[in-house]
Amino acid sequence: MPLTSNGSVPMSAEIRHRQIQTNGISMHIAEAGEGFPVVMCHGWPELWYSWRHQLSALAEAGFHAIAPDMRGYGDTDAPADPAQYRTSIICADIAGLLDALDIEKAVIVGHDWGGFHIWQFGLRYPERTQKLIGLNTPYNPPGEIPPTQAMHMAFGAGDRGYYMLYNQAPGQPEAEFEADLRGNLAKVMHDYTHAQDLWTMATLGGDGSGMYTKIAPGGTLLSDADLEVYASAFEKTGSTGAAHPGPADRAHPQLWPLDGTGAPGGSERAHAGFPVGPAGLGRGSDAAEGHVQWTPWKTTGRSRSTRRHLRSSGLRRANWESAWMKWSGAVRCS
Repeated sequence: MPLTSNGSVPMSAEIRHRQIQTNGISMHIAEAGEGFPVVMCHGWPELWYSWRHQLSALAEAGFHAIAPDMRGYGDTDAPADPAQYRTSIICADIAGLLDALDIEKAVIVGHDWGGFHIWQFGLRYPERTQKLIGLNTPYNPPGEIPPTQAMHMAFGAGDRGYYMLYNQAPGQPEAEFEADLRGNLAKVMHDYTHAQDLWTMATLGGDGSGMYTKIAPGGTLLSDADLEVYASAFEKTGSTGAAHPGPADRAHPQLWPLDGTGAPGGSERAHAGFPVGPAGLGRGSDAAEGHVQWTPWKTTGRSRSTRRHLRSSGLRRANWESAWMKWSGAVRCS
């Protein structure tokens, strides 16, 4: 998917594309630059394309930037069995990516559901992890009960109280999402002024009507060209593969206790960063409290300078590269 001439990715970016073999699947990766490797793992409902700005910025800063289509997305294989999307397996995908590129250790970055997996990657593969950067998904330790049981306790019986419960039913979230791919993608990818829409989506409109029914159109971060990239990918593959590790979280009940791992017993530790925005806006500074309390890594996610740089770099924009470049030591590996 070499997208370098549609106006969204500058020709100077020199983004390269190829397929690699990792952990028994074929994975599509986009990469740019040479230098210390930075692997960026996207969330739902995204693609490598979500990192297009960071690929260019990191390459220009002297890094080897790598953005895969995660398992189930885009031009990467999408196994049918939900059990093939356990965190342990997705972490092994990332480790296999490093093996395929002959990389010993890398900075690992994750956003959304990709952000969930990168904390587990640091726990499972500390010897492969130089630094961790999580965007909007703070680290949480394993709970004492299965996550679906906790969700029912919080949101009631049935599947209309919370999106992870609603999405357990095969075909249910796919049908709603695919009924209006472009419209629903635009609703999901809003800017931070629509932070409340996240909770509206998560609680199925507050009345069980659906994930997107009560979200007003308008305010999307995506240009028409960007929207077409995402919509075309899901039209080609469908959304079932993305639904297993994404909002459907059909693998999620299987994460507990099988994938509930604590801190590694060895001496390896990675420097971890969790950038935050203003309190109360999505994953704001108030959301970092538990992360700092529970994380087994050295963490620099709450610094005043980090929040200032993120705000000054424009939370309204999908392009975060200047915030990364300014963040004190978040990526620098020398």
